[in-house]
Amino acid sequence: MAGTDDDHSWMKRALQLAGQAAAAGEVPVGAVVVLDGREIGAGYNAPISGCDPTAHAEIRALRDAARRAGNYRLPGATLYVTLEPCTMCVGAIVHSRVSRLVYGASEPKAGAVESARRTLEEEHLNWRVESVGGVLAGPCSEIISDFFARRRTDTRRRRQLFSGKE
Repeated sequence: MAGTDDDHSWMKRALQLAGQAAAAGEVPVGAVVVLDGREIGAGYNAPISGCDPTAHAEIRALRDAARRAGNYRLPGATLYVTLEPCTMCVGAIVHSRVSRLVYGASEPKAGAVESARRTLEEEHLNWRVESVGGVLAGPCSEIISDFFARRRTDTRRRRQLFSGKE
């Protein structure tokens, strides 16, 4: 079992946030930033509703944490996210100086920690981030899979409805 008991507790909080994203019609990804055992930032995916391609859960959580901390750098903080971050989000994690990244499900197409790329391992980066993957991977994968299964079903129903085939 990956991660510590604290990692599991905070990932459950990130899953709650992912549920909020799903309820809003967004891809269900949630993120929370923790420093000294307390939540200092939270976010969930909102690129569609916010008309903002950068409104990923991680970015929103980092922005919230930086605002609350009064500093754009967050050394000592841990970012928990339900899905392996993309390249953009890994860049933001490095620039914010987060010390630790904990994620749930791997993202084989766009994951930039271990799946499609290993961005955190690039030698030119001036900040090192410890990463732990697979924390509550089952529930984190399930919320994504369920979302896309519902979306495919809804799309098929709409096509049938508009084609006159019910």
